[in-house]
Amino acid sequence: MEIIHVSAECYPYAKAGGLGDVVGALPKYQNKLGHIAKVVIPMYRTDFLYSNQFEVVHKGGFGMAHYWFNYTVIKESTNQLGFDLYLIDINNLIDREKIYGYDDDIERFAAFQIAVVDWISKWEHTPDVVHVHDHHAALIPFMMQSCFAYKHLSSVPTVLTIHNAQYQGWMDWNNSNYLPEWDKWKWGLLDWNKTINSLACGIRCATKVTTVSQGYLNELRYNANGLEMLFEYEKGKCSGIINGIDEEVWNPATDKYINNEYSVEDAEEGKRTNKKILCDQFSLDKEKPLIIFIGRLVGEKAADLLPQAISDSLYHLDGEMNFLILGSGDPKIENQLQQLNGKFTGYYNSQTGYNEKLAHQMYAGADFLLMPSRVEPCGLNQMYAMRYGTIPIVRNTGGLKDTVKDFGEKGGFGICFTNATVWDITYSIHRAVELYKESEKVEEIRSQIMQIDHSWEYSAGQYIDLYKTL
Repeated sequence: MEIIHVSAECYPYAKAGGLGDVVGALPKYQNKLGHIAKVVIPMYRTDFLYSNQFEVVHKGGFGMAHYWFNYTVIKESTNQLGFDLYLIDINNLIDREKIYGYDDDIERFAAFQIAVVDWISKWEHTPDVVHVHDHHAALIPFMMQSCFAYKHLSSVPTVLTIHNAQYQGWMDWNNSNYLPEWDKWKWGLLDWNKTINSLACGIRCATKVTTVSQGYLNELRYNANGLEMLFEYEKGKCSGIINGIDEEVWNPATDKYINNEYSVEDAEEGKRTNKKILCDQFSLDKEKPLIIFIGRLVGEKAADLLPQAISDSLYHLDGEMNFLILGSGDPKIENQLQQLNGKFTGYYNSQTGYNEKLAHQMYAGADFLLMPSRVEPCGLNQMYAMRYGTIPIVRNTGGLKDTVKDFGEKGGFGICFTNATVWDITYSIHRAVELYKESEKVEEIRSQIMQIDHSWEYSAGQYIDLYKTL
């Protein structure tokens, strides 16, 4: 089976969040199952582009509105990622350093999608499945079915995976001429609340729709940023498949990013050593529980609650714990967290930005990972943490609810809470501090969570089973 994944991100070429991790791992494991999975993403100017070998495989062009764009498809030559990686280059439109954040992002990703469909339409064969990810690729099923030049692709099954439904790729109807000439009788497939909504269009047009956890799919029927009715209407073709993690990348026994590798057999000593290195680096007390947060500093992650929750916890519990924060996002939240550095010296530290090596070291050295997310479609951080023996503190939402069970329940291993509030967060931190004092219980949980199978083999197989139904 030949599967073409189309995405805005793919680790290690370009990553802004969990989407990049998924698209960088799922195809590799589908190939291991005996299929041919390929990935197509925009050609950004990243370090990976300049440090690896690529070859040109196709050149083409298309009209978009009043402009003509030439595009080039290049392929990574060595297959070092475990799958064929193709990049779409459109000069002065896609070939920029950042993935997102430009004023013309709508035009950029519209052009990217047109180039992908145009290229596939020139093949001498058709793929078995075109699997698109999030709104950046969600117009592709519509174009394959309703754009006159590409209707010979209409019989190719399509799958849309929604990693985050809060972002939907809205486009004013004045920009409908961005799309190649299309059947105007099909305008209703593009429209949602009098605007072109890429994600809504993908949900309607894709043969199947998946979300990255069953819990998230259930939530979307009552919290989908305006698409609740659509998810309810289309529920018959929707399913939830939990993400996996790439255990070749996230493995404390072989991880070259961390200072001291360890396995479940020597986890106590391994984590102690990594924690000491981390605490020495950030002037923290290695004898106290170390609680970390890694991620985007945005309201979706409830990062706006962190400054108050951390302050309250340190005041009310007399500094019985350490906090270490790594992330970037809302400048206001970044500033508030930076201000705590001088206020709680020796108990707290933060680093703005993202550092892959530091993230791995934090998972290896921390005792607890805090994820108070308001929205968490799947969540990978809690799975990374468990792989490294770090106990997750999570809000019961989306994929967090599907993957973490409170240690107070039979067979439980994490700390779970219900509401994204300062009170719930601080109470859960208090529970973590009390748990930390029970060293034998901590070691028991650590051993348990390091052996939970969150690998991609199972999830990749579920996607293959889904494709077969098409």
